[in-house]
Amino acid sequence: MARPEVLDRIKAAETEADEIIAEAEADADERLAEARARADEIRAEAEEEAAAEAEARLADAREEIEDAREEILAEGRADREALESTARERLDDAVEYTVDQFEAAVMAHATEE
Repeated sequence: MARPEVLDRIKAAETEADEIIAEAEADADERLAEARARADEIRAEAEEEAAAEAEARLADAREEIEDAREEILAEGRADREALESTARERLDDAVEYTVDQFEAAVMAHATEE
């Protein structure tokens, strides 16, 4: 093989190698861009899921708080009603006691004079 022919083949091989390298670099860049885009999609999906989960947990917590509040209020109403009932039951006794004390005071005052 003549020297110019060998040089031409070497140049052709170098050109082909450069093309293969350029193609591989472009392919790598494209794959990297695709991977980054997919990672961004996955991150966005995860953020949406996390926000939805947080909102669901917050709603559950609010519901539990409201249930507990209602239970506390119901207990308070029951206690109040029991106290009112007891007070009503003792009202006659209190009135009678007060009248007795008043009469005793009047009698004591009348005997002092």
